[in-house]
Amino acid sequence: MDRPDLELVLAVRQHGSLVMAARALRVAPSAVTKRLAALEARLGLRLFQRTTRRVSPTAEGDTLCERAVHLLRAFDEMEAELRERQAEPAGPVRLAATLGFGRRWVGPALADFQTRHPGIQVQLQLTEQLPDLAVEGFDGAVWLWNAPSERAAEWVSRRLAANQRVLVAAPGYLKQHGTPRTLEELAGHSCLVVRENGGGPGQRFDHWRLQFSGHAQVKHVPVSGPLSSNSGEMVRDWCLAGHGIMLRSLWDIAPQLASGELVRVLPDHAMQDADIHWLAPYRSQAPRRIRLLVDFLVERFRHEPWKPVVRTSTGRRAPPGSRQKP
Repeated sequence: MDRPDLELVLAVRQHGSLVMAARALRVAPSAVTKRLAALEARLGLRLFQRTTRRVSPTAEGDTLCERAVHLLRAFDEMEAELRERQAEPAGPVRLAATLGFGRRWVGPALADFQTRHPGIQVQLQLTEQLPDLAVEGFDGAVWLWNAPSERAAEWVSRRLAANQRVLVAAPGYLKQHGTPRTLEELAGHSCLVVRENGGGPGQRFDHWRLQFSGHAQVKHVPVSGPLSSNSGEMVRDWCLAGHGIMLRSLWDIAPQLASGELVRVLPDHAMQDADIHWLAPYRSQAPRRIRLLVDFLVERFRHEPWKPVVRTSTGRRAPPGSRQKP
């Protein structure tokens, strides 16, 4: 059985008529009749029931047609892959990304990728809500957190980089109010709280879930302060202005840590969550341009370029996550 045989049975099932199938295949009706009879004789099976009004598949014909769909799709994907290997990758790539990380890190990365592959057109949509990727026509998303549980079986996920949220403050705030040396001492400080994602049921913004470096145990630390916002950028501005201590992702505050505008507080502790992932609808063979993009993003982010040498609250320079001696 070869590819024309598969195309023949699918055309007959689709049109329910040998004459209409012949028109679709652009051959004479007699050729369709002879080829179908020869295929049935070779298999020793009747694939279609013929009446004066309609041709309909038997159970065996239905089974063959279902397998034919997958086999022809595999043929097409194989041919497309071979053509792509001979030519510069081209075509559109439609992506979604979270607003903050997308603007600060994904956007520049995509510009570099497109320069490297000028035949690819990149369309980036920044959003706070993860789209239904397949339904809304996205090839993938660069997202904080993994795929939602209800999509785990339908989407593929690949971790691009770790993400830490760390405690930071402006040097001026610490000079005026002192530097906390234990988690318990945070209760005596103004803590700047980000109330993101709409504040849904069960969300606690007045507790920070912190882990000591190298330990799995999570401590829920109650915090409070006079300032909070649903905007992480607003909270960052308040922190830079010396209004309190905040918990913020390293990728968002790397420049301020490197310059000394912000310093780490309790640098042995961090909130380990919201790793950065590539999410995409499942497909048996992704186009080469998508595979190239994913490989590019993996290489771009795997060393976490937002982790510069930073200052701790003692004023010493040390890598993020390093221990600060009392």
